[in-house]
Amino acid sequence: MATLFTGIKQLLTFAGDLSPRAGAAMRETGLVKNAAVLVEGGVIEAAGPRAAVARHRLAKKARVVETGGICLPGFVDSHTHMVFAEPRLKDFSMRTAGATYQQIKAAGGGIISSIGAVRGQALKPMAAQLARRAARFLECGTTTAEVKSGYGLSLDSELKMLRAVRDAKKLTPLELLPTLLAAHSVPPEFNGDARKYLDYVTAEILPKAAAEKLAVFADIFCEKGYFTPEQTTAYLKEAARLGLRPKVHSEQLSNYGGTRAGAAAGAVSADHADHVYAEDIAAMRDAGTIAALLPASNYYLGLNKFPPARELIAEGVPVALATDFNPGTCPCWNMQFVLSVACTHCAMTPEEALCAATVNGAWALGIGDRCGAVIPGLQADLAFFDADDYRELAYYFGGNQCSLTVKKGRIVHAKK
Repeated sequence: MATLFTGIKQLLTFAGDLSPRAGAAMRETGLVKNAAVLVEGGVIEAAGPRAAVARHRLAKKARVVETGGICLPGFVDSHTHMVFAEPRLKDFSMRTAGATYQQIKAAGGGIISSIGAVRGQALKPMAAQLARRAARFLECGTTTAEVKSGYGLSLDSELKMLRAVRDAKKLTPLELLPTLLAAHSVPPEFNGDARKYLDYVTAEILPKAAAEKLAVFADIFCEKGYFTPEQTTAYLKEAARLGLRPKVHSEQLSNYGGTRAGAAAGAVSADHADHVYAEDIAAMRDAGTIAALLPASNYYLGLNKFPPARELIAEGVPVALATDFNPGTCPCWNMQFVLSVACTHCAMTPEEALCAATVNGAWALGIGDRCGAVIPGLQADLAFFDADDYRELAYYFGGNQCSLTVKKGRIVHAKK
């Protein structure tokens, strides 16, 4: 049976070409006032002015849902570390006392502190925990999220994390796309030997994850003290050969060459990009690599430097926004807060931020041909908000304005 979502004050369709949006196109929201969206079989049948949608052949017998407020495509969160066993509360206390990222790592915190807990957690409770976290994303209007491994750093634990994502898909309507991030850090048993560990990942973990089809993407943390640009390009090319789409953590802590290394390997996105230079930006643009910015992490860490969104947009690089939800540097699942930070700290306009969290987020996961916009033929992933104007989503912060979340045409969250 069809469903007619109507009474929408403002609908942002982001209608346009099925491609990543760059430059001025990021400000084109496809705004429709007094709108409606007609859905059947999990797909959008019609979207636009209320009167026009009401004339559609399916509208007369459709179930009617009066929504009010604002309607957008469901947020697409293209970068999360949603699988972890425990929050890093000790790291948080150290950071509030003035410790740096490197100092926390040296004290046994950071990525390393999550290893023991993840290795010790059984698969079933890990999947159940992930599904509970997924509910928080749905409550805030996110309908699709990428989920990385990377806290196991051993064959058994990395595969277990990816299997938890697989199993959690049966427990939550949030669409989860898994990423192998075994190349996240060097585990203690390798005594800091990054080359030896990456050889192990390449020989053992990567092919098994690919063979079991446990991941869609492969990611690597390219940074001083972790993995080099040369290692990054070689690793991602091998991942691509095995059928996993490359992604890269790059230029988060310094300008190290990871963005260009990822672009050279055909990375669908380069994530963080805090310290990109002109040559990095040009490499992304030329390779068609999306810049996935994670400004809530910078906010949480108390940094003064934020990703250079204006330079990226001016140079024609499509920009996505994601939460970077993780236990150590960004325990935030609400994309609405990310919108606010992007506007206030990265000089993005509300229109650009919303495009980055929907259309371009979808393309950063290679799925922009089926979600990220409200146009006929695409997946009926919708988020509704208690607001009179779409700019309120970035203007107000610290709360959740989402009133209704729809995944593949089905209401999966309704504000009580």
